[in-house]
Amino acid sequence: MTSVALQQGRARTGFRESRALLLTALAGLVLLVSLVALGLGATGVPLSRTLSIVTDAAMGRTGALGGDGLIILQVRLPRLLLGLLIGAALASSGALMQGLFRNPLADPGLIGVSAGAALAAATTIVLGDALLVPLIGPLPFTALPIGAFAGGLLTTLALYLVATRSGRTSIATMLLAGVAFGALSGAVMGLFSYLSDDRQLRDLSFWSLGSLSGATWSKTMTVAPFILPTLLATPFLARGLNALALGEAEAFHLGVPVQRVKALAILLVAVAVGASVAAAGMIGFVGIVVPHVLRLLAGADHRMLLPASALLGAALLVAADTVARTMVAPAELPIGILTAAIGAPFFLWLLLRRPGGMAL
Repeated sequence: MTSVALQQGRARTGFRESRALLLTALAGLVLLVSLVALGLGATGVPLSRTLSIVTDAAMGRTGALGGDGLIILQVRLPRLLLGLLIGAALASSGALMQGLFRNPLADPGLIGVSAGAALAAATTIVLGDALLVPLIGPLPFTALPIGAFAGGLLTTLALYLVATRSGRTSIATMLLAGVAFGALSGAVMGLFSYLSDDRQLRDLSFWSLGSLSGATWSKTMTVAPFILPTLLATPFLARGLNALALGEAEAFHLGVPVQRVKALAILLVAVAVGASVAAAGMIGFVGIVVPHVLRLLAGADHRMLLPASALLGAALLVAADTVARTMVAPAELPIGILTAAIGAPFFLWLLLRRPGGMAL
């Protein structure tokens, strides 16, 4: 018994050390990518000058920062923070969904939040102009993100109620209902695209491709209260998700409140992804690629996977946004195009290099 306890203690110590090492490395990656993102752009700012501006701003010395200071503090810094929040939200939501569905190919969109947000946004763009503008005048700038956020939450709630019977939520039923609603949402959005005028069609296309170009301090501060609590709460589900990997019955016998874990995971994903889609539009592949890469590299223990996914997702999205706004400067490439163009081939490469090829 003593030797077994000693081995278990060594295993726990080794896990803590490897977890700390991985999270420290990812935090360093986030810091490095953030500094590069602040300095790169149509107007380049040297690293030393960037650090000086950020340091002065943190200490309240913003009186004589000049043009570089305005660019970094009023344009790039809110965009950077919004990208970090959204990248962390999408990646950690993907890790939650993959743990909940017990499938490494699961995606946050499976519970309908992305489809609901997209449908609500399309409705706001097309029908809002036709029905509300003649009555109340031009819609406020916040109408689109509020509509998208509400649509994502309401859709997720509806699918959750459909999949819940006698106090138990069927993940398989929710998956099938999400697929059905996604198809219905795509059909309705196609109809809206057919009925829209040129301006509305441009708005629909740009929003569906995703972008951080509209980032401001007010938008970042609006999104943060929704995303930050979900990121802080997500690691507390690690034990339950680890147990669910054995099956729901086994998790229940281990003392895990299975229904509560499922409900809380769905709620956190709905809030985080709904806020992200409302702020930046549709950005794909972050939620599926990041957790899968970390699972291949560091294992499937959610105590490590959930926080690591948030850090790597934040770094990945900021890096992608930096490339998107500098590749064709002074124009800007929608970030959704870039994440799909890079994420899909990389994801296929990861699958093909696995033992057994595409088998999961």
